[in-house]
Amino acid sequence: MLGVVSGSAATEPSVSGLWQKIEGETGKPVGWFLFVERNGLYEGVIAKLFPRPGDPKNPICSSCRDDRKDAPLLGLPLVRDMKRNGLSYQNGNILDPRDGNVYSAIMTVSPDDKTLTVRGYLGISLFGRDETWYRLPQSALKEVDPVVVAKYLPGHSKVGPSIGALHQPETTANSTAAVR
Repeated sequence: MLGVVSGSAATEPSVSGLWQKIEGETGKPVGWFLFVERNGLYEGVIAKLFPRPGDPKNPICSSCRDDRKDAPLLGLPLVRDMKRNGLSYQNGNILDPRDGNVYSAIMTVSPDDKTLTVRGYLGISLFGRDETWYRLPQSALKEVDPVVVAKYLPGHSKVGPSIGALHQPETTANSTAAVR
């Protein structure tokens, strides 16, 4: 029986890979986030920004109050210390780079591996807010800044179909917007 349980857990979707946050009002992308596993914990970094007119060219986290203070937003660890439990991730935190606040966080990957529900909260999860992020295809990694890829996916400077650690369905960014 144990073999069956561990075998099914291995085939469950993982948060590892690229996700896109879409602005609810405009339907336009806000950012891409790359999730990686390190020492049993999952971390999500800002992998691509979609600046609005008037935004700074190379924004930094000037409001951050921890080790991320004045760090560039591109490549910034936004989600930290998430521990996996099946499709759920918990006991981690998420940074709001707009004001530097760090909130407790939980996340859930959908069974079909297409959406990620991210909830940041204060105190108990009841006092929080959900966001839905959408899975990007592995091929989208070629659009991620090479510095981010080199830092978080060492040994994968040339991004291609051989990146086995990033199991992702082949969909397009346009089809993820339609999922909303």
